[in-house]
Amino acid sequence: MRIIGCDYHPGFQQIAFVDTETGECGERRVQHREEAEKFYRDLAAQGMKVRVGMEASGHARWFERLLAELQFELWIGDAAVIRTKRVRKQTADIVREAIFQQSSQI
Repeated sequence: MRIIGCDYHPGFQQIAFVDTETGECGERRVQHREEAEKFYRDLAAQGMKVRVGMEASGHARWFERLLAELQFELWIGDAAVIRTKRVRKQTADIVREAIFQQSSQI
């Protein structure tokens, strides 16, 4: 399974991921809707099982529909609750922590 922590913005997504089978992990910035859609469709074409975690956002409806179409698991967190758990306000640190927490539950 590939677990992806997604910092969603209308113009781009900053993602961090871990593959629970191979241990591969990394970060990537996906620009624009078209590039993001291609990225997730490519994962689906590989037959990969995917879980995406992100903060709730009113601008992400198309993204939620895409993940549902691809039959990817989507975990949406309450932004206010997530904000209270932040030690530092650096997105990459938050995404890495979310991935670590999700992968340790498996």
